Amino acid sequence: MNSEKTFFGHPRGLATLFFTEFWERFSYYGMRALLVLFMVASIETGGLGLDDKSATAIYGLYTMFVYLLALPGGWLADRFFGLQKAVWYGGIIIACGHFAMAIPTTEFFFIGLILIVIGTGLLKPNISSIVGGLYKDDEPARRDAGFSVFYMGINLGAFIAPLITGYLGESVNWHYGFAAAGFGMLLGVIQYRASSKYLGNIGLKPEGFDPANEKQISFRKKVKLGIFAFLAGLVVLVLLTTLGYIDVDVVSVANVASYVVAATLILFFVAIFLFAGLNKDEKKKIGAIAILLVFSAIFWSGFEQAGSSLNLFASRYTDRMIGDWLMPASALQSANPMFIIILSPVFGWLWIQLAKRNLNPSIPLKFAFGLIFLGLGFAVMIGAALLVVSSDTVLPTWLLITYLLHTTGELFLSPVGLSAVTKLAPKRLVGQMMGAWFMSVAFGNLIAGLVAGEFDEKAIEANPSLLPDIFQFITIFIIGAGVLALIVTPLIRKLTGNVH
Repeated sequence: MNSEKTFFGHPRGLATLFFTEFWERFSYYGMRALLVLFMVASIETGGLGLDDKSATAIYGLYTMFVYLLALPGGWLADRFFGLQKAVWYGGIIIACGHFAMAIPTTEFFFIGLILIVIGTGLLKPNISSIVGGLYKDDEPARRDAGFSVFYMGINLGAFIAPLITGYLGESVNWHYGFAAAGFGMLLGVIQYRASSKYLGNIGLKPEGFDPANEKQISFRKKVKLGIFAFLAGLVVLVLLTTLGYIDVDVVSVANVASYVVAATLILFFVAIFLFAGLNKDEKKKIGAIAILLVFSAIFWSGFEQAGSSLNLFASRYTDRMIGDWLMPASALQSANPMFIIILSPVFGWLWIQLAKRNLNPSIPLKFAFGLIFLGLGFAVMIGAALLVVSSDTVLPTWLLITYLLHTTGELFLSPVGLSAVTKLAPKRLVGQMMGAWFMSVAFGNLIAGLVAGEFDEKAIEANPSLLPDIFQFITIFIIGAGVLALIVTPLIRKLTGNVH
């Protein structure tokens, strides 16, 4: 009889990673629910007093870098730290970031954001890699089930966090909310360290590292010094900016960043086509990935309005009174993970049943449905905005219906997109293609922040019809992208061949 401890029938190490990710997502989504609301709140109420465009541009840059730094974070773990240490270091840095934001000064707020971005870049990609390492190569079904349990931890943390941090931040003190996010990550770090023995040697050391090789040792020292110098430079830059010695137009920075990321993605694919030695079939599949990444960026540019423009809509235009209690606006950020928890098993069952009948939609068709459902969510917000123009506030049900439609779109597109990249990319390029996928997500997040800046409160007060007009533009653009995805589905299917 096997006496090895298990977690719901899975290796005991999955529990270590489950609760680490639970608390990491608790801290991330707990802070994210407050981020824009805190930045636009007046200085008299403890906020930063920023205008909407600046606040949402910072939000867009922050969420963009969270995804972009996953690329160097994975590389550093593979080459220098090992997966386990990368998660450990990342968790500590994230906790420090949240606690820095709990200190009521502008300097520490931005230093905290930088620390969270860096820590998340180390933790997020590598903890998933350790989950995969818990299973043998000949048990793919058990590995898939393990990841399902792991993702439940992600959504449970994301569901609970805004309810706690939102109440503390909006109803008590903004910095108490940030501190609560820090304590969550601290709990995750403590339990990770206490139970890391169950992970064994998985990712304990970087691949190919030889402790007797002096050249490797010397190179590692130089890299660590370079990282330290880079972080120190960032901190100095933040201090000089917040103290007024450097004048930065954050909206301009975000706009420039959007062009840089877009150009980098284009040049990346040009280089792959020209210099990666692709055969004819591989070129077709890489072309299909490139098209899908365009639709991916469009999707995330709309979906990530949740933490910015839709969060502001909840705060400013939604009737949140329940009896004598005013529900925090950030509490509505729990809607998406709640719907994910409810709908994920339904979609899993649906794909299996459709596959049995040879009716499972193709990859591009699922992308199209994802975009159309996202667009329908914004169509609901047109109705809500028209009511705001005539009656000032609306019920939270409008946002809940929107989040339900957006979550449905997410379940059509997000897991399918990740799977499509791994299926279509040549084995030697899977890592690079996954990097490109995350760059498209990062680009979408940045655009989401810039678009959210158009929901400027003063401009809407001067011209109330602007609110439904913006939602109408977003709706037409995203549903139009979904219809375009439907039109090019035959082309993409021809490029992907037999891959479904």
